[in-house]
Amino acid sequence: MTQLYIRTLVDYLLAGIGIVAVMFAVYYLLPRLGAKKETAAGVALIMPWLLGFLLWTLYPIGASLYYSFTDFNGLQTPEWVGLDNYRRLLQPSSFFWPSLRLTMLYGVLSLPFGLALSLAIAMLLARDVKGIGFWRTMFYLPAVIPSVATFILWLWLLSTNGLFNQIFSPLYRLIGIGNPSWFTDPRFALPGLLIMSIWGAFGANTVILLAGLKNIPKHLYEAADIDGAGAWAKFWNVTLPMVSPSLFYTLVLGVIAAVKILDVGLFVRLPRESGTFLGVLVYQYAFGTRSLMGYASALSWLMLLIIAVLTAIVFRTSALWVFYEGEKRG
Repeated sequence: MTQLYIRTLVDYLLAGIGIVAVMFAVYYLLPRLGAKKETAAGVALIMPWLLGFLLWTLYPIGASLYYSFTDFNGLQTPEWVGLDNYRRLLQPSSFFWPSLRLTMLYGVLSLPFGLALSLAIAMLLARDVKGIGFWRTMFYLPAVIPSVATFILWLWLLSTNGLFNQIFSPLYRLIGIGNPSWFTDPRFALPGLLIMSIWGAFGANTVILLAGLKNIPKHLYEAADIDGAGAWAKFWNVTLPMVSPSLFYTLVLGVIAAVKILDVGLFVRLPRESGTFLGVLVYQYAFGTRSLMGYASALSWLMLLIIAVLTAIVFRTSALWVFYEGEKRG
């Protein structure tokens, strides 16, 4: 164990020495190529970040694009197969379609509900009441709990004889059904995931929307009071337009997160008929018993295309519902 620590420490030291050597090399070489000394110093100082970006971000992106056109299992030499991986993914019998259906349904149903709930919580936390700091801390606590603990808790709550079913068993009897098996019965798998998604309403989205609400000028509400506006009129005509930029931001992040969701799919085993999330499918293809790295890379690029299309739709429609204070529209 001690040797492992020493080897790791040596690796870290060598990496640090290498980065510093590159920084000095850039600092002394750029002026010789005609760059100003201040420019050389700036480039040298950002070299640690630049090296990390090139090695850990840009190279994997380029490599995954290349592997998506190859037959590659992570060990053998990649063999060029052209568009075969994409053709196989788009075949009607492919696992891609059930996974796409589950991912899209989950996103379409959970995202609006989650945003509405986050906005409602943010509006409660925006009120100036005694002890509001304590309540803001309490409502943010779910966001700092490790996702593993959260999923274990939800699996216990939503088990067939769990607390959730015990509380709602009178309602089940009223509509003539037994206790649902949320994650083993294909009919209840998606509703079970949607119930779990309520947890996501707390945390970062609520904080972002709370910041947006606190920035709304109070004179707008005073003017609405003078006009005799009620609570709903003030919400619809003042609060919602003024907080729409924050909603737009959280919506874009939510769309991206919904398509590439992974952690819940890894912890919650869904019935085969329900499919699985696209992110989980990529993981299974890449690191399953039979590694299909090329196939997983092709699926990753299809996910990127889906995210780009959905994000573009959100941006294109934002002019219809996002209001920026001081903006002039023709």
